[in-house]
Order: sequence, then C-alpha cells, then structure tokens
Amino acid sequence: MSLGDDGFGPEYGGYADPDEDPGRGRQTRTRLPERTGEPYGPGRRPRGGSRPSRSMVTVLGVVVLLIAAIAFTNRGDGGGSSGGGSGTADSPRTQPTSPTGEKPVTTANGSIPADFPKSAQGAQSAAANYAVALGGDGMFRTDTRHQIVDTVYAPDAAAARQDDLDDVYTRESFLKGIGLSTDGTAPEGMTFVSRANPVGTKLEKLSGSTATVAVWQSVLFGLAGEGSKNPVTEGWYTTTFHLQWVDGDWKVADFKQKDGPTPVGRDQAASSAEDMAGAVKGFGGFTYAR
Repeated sequence: MSLGDDGFGPEYGGYADPDEDPGRGRQTRTRLPERTGEPYGPGRRPRGGSRPSRSMVTVLGVVVLLIAAIAFTNRGDGGGSSGGGSGTADSPRTQPTSPTGEKPVTTANGSIPADFPKSAQGAQSAAANYAVALGGDGMFRTDTRHQIVDTVYAPDAAAARQDDLDDVYTRESFLKGIGLSTDGTAPEGMTFVSRANPVGTKLEKLSGSTATVAVWQSVLFGLAGEGSKNPVTEGWYTTTFHLQWVDGDWKVADFKQKDGPTPVGRDQAASSAEDMAGAVKGFGGFTYAR
C-alpha cells in the first residue's frame, strides 16, 4: 500500500488539498505528514507562547490514522455502511451519563474493556472505549497495534485490514514526519502523546445485532519535551461507529468521522513542555461506561 499515486486520496481518508473542507467526505480526512497542507484547518495561536509549527498542524490528524487506513481498504464500498438493518431505530436524543442500575463491564482484553452488554448502554460504552484505544499511542507499536485491532474490530474486518495498517504505521517517512523512531518510540528526553478523550456519546440507531453510536472527543497529539518541533496540540472530532454483535460482544464493522464540534479556546497560557510531559505521565486515561 503506498500513499499518493495508488489512490489514497481525500475521498478515502488520505491527502486532500489545503483549500478543501476537511470536515466533509465519506470517510476520515486524515493526511500523512510527508506532504504539505493543513489537515484540520489552521491551528490556534497558543497564548503566551510561540505559534505551533506548520508540521505539527499537519500531523495532528495522525491520531485517527487507523480510521484513515481502514477507509483506504474500504474505498470500493462507496462510503460507510449504515450499520443498521431493518427494525425500529431509537430516535437520537441526549442521554446524560447518570446512574442506570446497570453495572459496568469488569472484564478486559489487555487494557481494553470487553464483554459489553447487548443494550444501548453497552453499545455506547463500547464505542467510547474503542475510540480511546484507536486514538492511543499503542497504535504506533506493532505488538500493541495487533492486539488493539483484534480486540476492537469484528474478526473478518481485522483480518482484512491488518496488513495495510502495519504498512502505514511502520513506514519510516511517516514516523519520521511525526518525530518518532522506526520502532515508534519518541526521541530521548521526549514524551510521545496520543490520547483521545471522549466527551460524550449519542446512540444513533439500535436494531437487533447492530448499533450506530457517535462519539464526540478531544484529541491530544504531539511530542512533549524541551525543543520539540511538534508540541502537543488539541483537536476535536466526532466519530460514528457502526457496531455488530459478534460472539457476545460489540465490535466495530465500519465508521465515519468528521471535525468538531470545536469549542472556542479560552485565554489560557500554554503550559511548558515539562509540565505537559509530567501531566501525561502522571494522569492515566479512563475507561468509559454509561
């Protein structure tokens, strides 16, 4: 799988011209850093600090590269699947997180929660946790990437896409563009940050053994450390997962993603590289349940 001449274009989640609207399209509009252009619009100028480098703005979308790569493998599908089926769909509505009497899952595959109940709550919990797994730094290491893909995706989807994902995530030019070594590790003195933080979920549809769930999330991505050329920045995305009930658990069958909704940034000074690295190391991520 190569990028550029082989059809990995904007319609399949690859590169797009800087003038295009990145928030639209049938699949994820993520660009790899070896070409110029800003994938998600111009970054905001940090308060009390220097303007982020253009390269950092360019690679912010890498955190959702998995979704872009899968979009490439699905380019013949004519867009994402509906994820639904015949039956009565739940009408989308706000469902605030509150006590429901349904206990959260207690099992896991590695660090990823598993055995979600076959319910609206279970589908939303699965989607939120899968968004965290796919947006994490584990995707940049071969062993953990394989475990994540095998856990999150339906077996047929995982088997069909694993090789393409390996090709993307081990490409030297790609890793070099985001400041990582060929084995996916950060330079000495730097901390690689790739963390998705779901803000909320919305059940779009639930019908039998299929569900469609939208996850609104913020994403932190970059290298924290003195002298970093790719400082940690923030982006906002909504990923809609089409889930299938497979062997007693919810699994990802398809997806779509778009930018935003993006809030207006407050007048806060950007933290130092030392503070950012310390926060990432000191504050663990969450698992999610409704």
